[in-house]
Amino acid sequence: MADALISVKDLVLEAQDGGGWRQIVHGVSFDLAAGEVLGLIGESGAGKSSIGIAAMGRTRPGVRIASGSVRLEGKELIGAPEEDLRQISGQTVAYVAQSAAAAFNPAHKIIDQFAETAVQEGRMSAQAARALGLEIFRKLDLPDPERIAQSYPHQVSGGQLQRCMVAMAMACNPRAIIFDEPTTALDVTTQIEVLVAIRNAIAEFGTAAIYITHDLAVVAQIADRIMVLRNGREVESGAIGQILDTPAHPYTRDLLAVRKTPYGGSGKTEGAALATICNVSAAYGKAAPTIKDISLSIPEGRTVALVGESGSGKSTLGRVLAGLLPPVSGQIKLDGKQLAPDAMRRDKDTLRRIQMVYQSPDTALNPRHRVRKIVGRPVRFYFGTTGSALGDRVAELLGEVGLDETYLDRRSAEMSGGEKQRLCLARALAANPDLIICDEVTSALDQLIARDIVDLLKRIQQKSGVSYLFITHDIDTVRSIADDIVVLKSGEIVEQGSRETILNPPYADYTKLLLSSVPEMRHGWLDQAIAERQVSASRAHAAHDVHRSSK
Repeated sequence: MADALISVKDLVLEAQDGGGWRQIVHGVSFDLAAGEVLGLIGESGAGKSSIGIAAMGRTRPGVRIASGSVRLEGKELIGAPEEDLRQISGQTVAYVAQSAAAAFNPAHKIIDQFAETAVQEGRMSAQAARALGLEIFRKLDLPDPERIAQSYPHQVSGGQLQRCMVAMAMACNPRAIIFDEPTTALDVTTQIEVLVAIRNAIAEFGTAAIYITHDLAVVAQIADRIMVLRNGREVESGAIGQILDTPAHPYTRDLLAVRKTPYGGSGKTEGAALATICNVSAAYGKAAPTIKDISLSIPEGRTVALVGESGSGKSTLGRVLAGLLPPVSGQIKLDGKQLAPDAMRRDKDTLRRIQMVYQSPDTALNPRHRVRKIVGRPVRFYFGTTGSALGDRVAELLGEVGLDETYLDRRSAEMSGGEKQRLCLARALAANPDLIICDEVTSALDQLIARDIVDLLKRIQQKSGVSYLFITHDIDTVRSIADDIVVLKSGEIVEQGSRETILNPPYADYTKLLLSSVPEMRHGWLDQAIAERQVSASRAHAAHDVHRSSK
């Protein structure tokens, strides 16, 4: 387009592979008009994030632009001086990363990090930048923006932190924003809030955007056009309605069909409890308890899904079970024997038996270590394996999670988000555990690969009898893997029972909210979901008023 804000032509990207380079993006072209939203969708490793970063004239570590053209307002960015690219970043084009937790500096308050770029670029004073931050926080519907502004990143929820990152991107009023999987790690109710905030921000500021995601249902609520990518190549592109109603390529049709997930857990009848959580409460420091009087059991060979919105205490409960956060009260038992509350006081075999896959692979993996060391270390530590046997076991574990031997000498920075999550799973499997705490283990994966990982987990469970505590916000994944479900809200159990009991009507009110917040593969779903929430909130408010007046 002659009036394109960003024009990408025949873009070829290469990534380091051992001593050489291999192509990861093969001649992709697109134009982005001012005020337009282009969705880039595809599986992990499709090149989505690399293309988005290249649209700013940059590359991530281990990637280079081999050929092609990237123009911003007619100016070529490939080969442009670093000073020009630095002025563009954050001012003309901004970037919103997938992991807000990894993007923020934990040592500085959120409002100070918001103001930093605008102040350093000389666009405004620190006082004016902080005032602007509060204004944008309000526009993004952040609750109590003054409190959040003065908070450190760890003191706010994941959804709130993600909206703070969107606000930071808006700080210098850029012409375009690259949104790189901004809602992937969020629960379904928080995802709606962030999607609305992003859509409103785009409309409010008249900003163009490239929205990168693996979820076609999510991008259908935001984008004007969609480009479907696979293996670094364009599969097809078109308007939202065209892609949803008449997809031309089999891969796109697979993406549309992937949400039709069949029910299925381990198939094992409930037997003896492997792990038991007895009346546990836990808190961080001197703060109020994050989880309160929680009791549940994880049977041998079965999967217990722990679901709830951001801040409900799901990950906290997982950390308590793993011994990473000693409880304020209550007990943790394994095979009926009480465990030491602190992992540092547990013996080596108990540590081996309970493994954890963390929510954010970016913060869970050491960026200095290569894959062979990351996966090999627990094999050596727990089993004393060395030499060629160690190498063979590491290669076998990589194969189990869908990674081949070409990954052995890569570092995490040279891998996609989905590949890093699979690496975390391989590291947990290396200990041959009895219980794996899966904290959003599929959150960074596209639906097709997430389905494969779920199938893999189920095969491992059938073969080894391992138990899972599966922490997730993805109801479709819960349907496909859980035997039992525990629903948490504000640190307390709302209900628990078998999958069939929880996911079939009549629903508890909060469970109904979670189920209704799962994005549907149709344009306009977000508006309908917002309207239904407003009606439900009005009814709850009216019922509360009636209750108060009756007293």
